[in-house]
Amino acid sequence: MQVKALTFDTGGTILDWHSGLCSAFQRAGERHGISLDWHAVTNDYRRLAMKGIVGQVQPTFNMDDVHHTALDEVLAKYGLLQFDSQQRWLIFHAWHELACWPDFPAALTRIRQKLPAISFTMLPLSLVLDVSRKNDLDWDAVISCEMMGVYKPNPQAYLKAAQWLRMAPSEILMVACHNFDLNAARACGFKTAFVRRPDEWGPQGPPDPTPHPDCDLVVNGFDELTKLLGV
Repeated sequence: MQVKALTFDTGGTILDWHSGLCSAFQRAGERHGISLDWHAVTNDYRRLAMKGIVGQVQPTFNMDDVHHTALDEVLAKYGLLQFDSQQRWLIFHAWHELACWPDFPAALTRIRQKLPAISFTMLPLSLVLDVSRKNDLDWDAVISCEMMGVYKPNPQAYLKAAQWLRMAPSEILMVACHNFDLNAARACGFKTAFVRRPDEWGPQGPPDPTPHPDCDLVVNGFDELTKLLGV
C-alpha cells in the first residue's frame, strides 16, 4: 500500500488513558477511605467527555474544558463530592501525564525514518505536547481538532487535515483503534488501519473491538503495523 503520511488517533490508540485515570481516581478515593469500582468510574468519565466533544463545530471550549465538566458530573453520579479541589485537579491533570502504550515509541521512530507521522487528535494541543514530552514521542506534526475548530468525526476535520498536509486523502493512512474515527476517515478518502487495543477500557474491554471489514489494514499492535509498512 502506497501512502505519503500516517495520521494517528492519539487518545486511546497511543495513550493508555484508562490506567492513568483509574489510578488517579483510586488515589483520591483512598484519601477518604472509599472503595469503588474505579474502572467503572473511569469509563463513565471517558464516555461523558467523549459525548461532550465528538463532532463539535466551532465550540467555545476544548477537551480540557470538557474533562473538567465531565469530572464534576461523574463525581456527583458516584457520590464523591467530598473530593476537594486539589484532588479534583490531580485527577484532571492525570490526562496530561498519561503513559503511552509500550509498543508505540520504537514503532514511531521506525515509521518516521520513511514517512511523516502526525498526531491527529481531538485532544488539546497542550495535552499532546505534555504527553509527547513525557513519553519521548517525536511527531512530525500535531494536528489538534482544537486548532481547526472542527472535531472528528465531522468530515471537515479529515479534509482540513489533508489540506494542511497538502496531500490527497487517499495518500494518508489514518491509524486508530476506533471504528467511528476510521469509518469517517475512509468516507473522506483516507486509507485506514485498525490497531486492536483490547485493554483500552480496562477489564471491561472496548465497546467496539471488531474492526470494520473495509479497513485496509488490521493489526494487533504497532510492531505488526511497521512490518506491514516495511519500516
